[in-house]
Amino acid sequence: MEDLIPPGAASGTVPSDLDQAVGLERLEILGKIQGIDIFDMKPLDASRLGTMENPIMVKSAGEENYAGCTGYPADSHNVIWLTVSRSRPIERCPECGNVLKMEYIGPPDDPHAHDHHGYEEPKTFADYIRPEYRYR
Repeated sequence: MEDLIPPGAASGTVPSDLDQAVGLERLEILGKIQGIDIFDMKPLDASRLGTMENPIMVKSAGEENYAGCTGYPADSHNVIWLTVSRSRPIERCPECGNVLKMEYIGPPDDPHAHDHHGYEEPKTFADYIRPEYRYR
């Protein structure tokens, strides 16, 4: 924990990023110093078109993730932001048909999580897409 809270710069000096960064920002800087990309910021695989049988994988430690599709071949259309989530892990780009699938790499579900709110989530247009057009 003490690695994530720096001692700070010496009095009368200008602090560097490493001297003043705390928390996740400091973790990222320390990781880069050691050659580790903490947040896996590499671009998605754009060497092929994702299909339902062989989608482009998007790793996520959270419940949902936003991924930008620029088409196949790359940059063939403007960025279209797609939302993949644990409940809807597969999304298809409406412009080029590229298919993305979320691979959840976060912590396992907590059986003691008490987030039952008792109301139905609002419907979106995606709720009315025929099931055969979605993932299998």
